[in-house]
Amino acid sequence: MKTSNMVKFFAFVLMGTGLMYGQASRTWVSGVGDDANPCSRTAPCKTFAGAISKTAAGGEIDALDPAGYGAVTITKAITIDGGGGQVASVLVSGTNGIVVQAGANDVVILRNLRFNGIGSGLNGIRFLSGKDLNVENCFIFGFTQNGIDIALNQGTPASVHVIDTLLKNNGGVGIRAANAIAPNVQVEVEHTRVILDNIGIEANTNSRVVVTNSVAENATSDGMKADASTGQMTISNSDASFNGNGITASTGGSVNVVFSNVAYNTTCAFNNSASSFATFGNNRIVGTANCGTITPASQQ
Repeated sequence: MKTSNMVKFFAFVLMGTGLMYGQASRTWVSGVGDDANPCSRTAPCKTFAGAISKTAAGGEIDALDPAGYGAVTITKAITIDGGGGQVASVLVSGTNGIVVQAGANDVVILRNLRFNGIGSGLNGIRFLSGKDLNVENCFIFGFTQNGIDIALNQGTPASVHVIDTLLKNNGGVGIRAANAIAPNVQVEVEHTRVILDNIGIEANTNSRVVVTNSVAENATSDGMKADASTGQMTISNSDASFNGNGITASTGGSVNVVFSNVAYNTTCAFNNSASSFATFGNNRIVGTANCGTITPASQQ
């Protein structure tokens, strides 16, 4: 009887320990870790996918050292931080880097990470559902589709903040924003560079994109573009140069530009194709003429 009770006691302790690991508010990953570990600092996991199942909603996964931590799908509020000054990477082939498919009230933060599609990955970050996505100090490159693909289909408010980030050499769009149904997804792009993509930054269906102190250069098609009747973009103190078109409004899209530099684009500086394109007249246009009607906006 005593032996039986002791067995039950240890089983209870082990079960409780497992639950404790599953509810950790902070977990750790390392290139020499093991996903069988509890993901503690002294016994870290090896991948983000291994750590996320042991991290409580609203918690944080931190990288201890430079390594590749693999793709992951996020279904809850969480922060993943690669740490400053090291290479914490997500390297993928033929798939997406990080997919965010979280709840309507979930906030997700991706910070200090490098995403490498090695020329065959699909999207660096794909945002399918959630309340708020934050991409901070990340480097996203080498994907065949989009660097950051905001592809929502939800009737609840959502926002995205891309700050201090570099997107380069992606086959589709650097940052593409769309929500299949209303309301508009609100996207802030600040101190971010988008280089050598087909389109740098795109406001598509049910999106409002604000670009500040950012750069879109060397895009095959358009540096920045609003190309849906419910796609709106406001640009300030930014640069759209060396692209096919600098800044484009098409298919009913709406663009407003202020205090920005648009230089040496191949086809058009400002390109308005039967849409709404307004400027305060205080931008610097060099090397290429505007196309279509550009309307002076009233100052308030």
